[in-house]
Amino acid sequence: MKTYTNTGNKDTRSGFGAGLTELGKSNENVVALCADLTGSLKMDDFKANHPERFFQIGIAEANMIGIAAGMTIGGKIPFTGTFANFSTGRVYDQIRQSVAYSGKNVKICASHAGVTLGEDGATHQILEDIGLMKMLPGMTVINTCDYNQTKAATLAIAEHEGPVYLRFGRPKVANFTPENGEFKIGKAVKLTEGTDVTIVATGHLVWEALEAAISLNENGISAEVINIHTIKPLDEKAILDSVSKTKCIVTAEEHNYLGGLGESVARVLSTKQPTPQEFVATQDTFGESGTPAQLMDKYGLNAAAVENAVKTVMKRK
Repeated sequence: MKTYTNTGNKDTRSGFGAGLTELGKSNENVVALCADLTGSLKMDDFKANHPERFFQIGIAEANMIGIAAGMTIGGKIPFTGTFANFSTGRVYDQIRQSVAYSGKNVKICASHAGVTLGEDGATHQILEDIGLMKMLPGMTVINTCDYNQTKAATLAIAEHEGPVYLRFGRPKVANFTPENGEFKIGKAVKLTEGTDVTIVATGHLVWEALEAAISLNENGISAEVINIHTIKPLDEKAILDSVSKTKCIVTAEEHNYLGGLGESVARVLSTKQPTPQEFVATQDTFGESGTPAQLMDKYGLNAAAVENAVKTVMKRK
């Protein structure tokens, strides 16, 4: 089976920062707004080089979304930055009314998503944001897996007309996708070919899925791994083509199983090709304080959990 090399652990939020820096040089319409977390969102370089296009809003996230929506009227492409919890839950009304309903070209960029936020605990670890955002009509929802892909996605959404939610994380994780690779919104990436089971994963769980596939292969199970970086619009064809061959599927995500990638996949399967499915996700719970690794282990968001789910779903074929 095809294997991937980790070129060095990097945090995905730095991929966003690198992409924003590049956009600052190439697209004068790009502006950046931050809610008092410039360093955490890696927006310092953009701020230093383009101070006239950087706006520090302070801890006033609702105001930030409103300002961003207004800026689009003048042809600007605003990128807002704060933690995922504050990017969505705190300002849902403003996003719904001023951005989604109005179809404004705002890029809502959210770091520190999921339990890998770590020690800050449950109040900051949002696990329902994908569900919140994908239900908004016209909202594109992207959840990237590593530094390289996050940078590529940041560049790509600047060219996309319409509201986008871009979700990434805090910890350093494996960086394994191609440098300067092409990012196509709504197009899944098949990472490995397989015949026995389909594993579709998003965000930090993509690398875990690849690790699980190696272990499964050593035990005679051929796993097809697909990176679903775009939750909405979902690449339904990639999923259906794969399960037509493997006859079973595991979905893996750092998100509540309610409302996330797994639920979107289940909708597709139930209406177009009923297929046994297992979910690797949090089980309708809040998080807690701990290191990212400890929390991923506790909540079953790792390669071992994916492998166990594969063994379970294969018995249901």
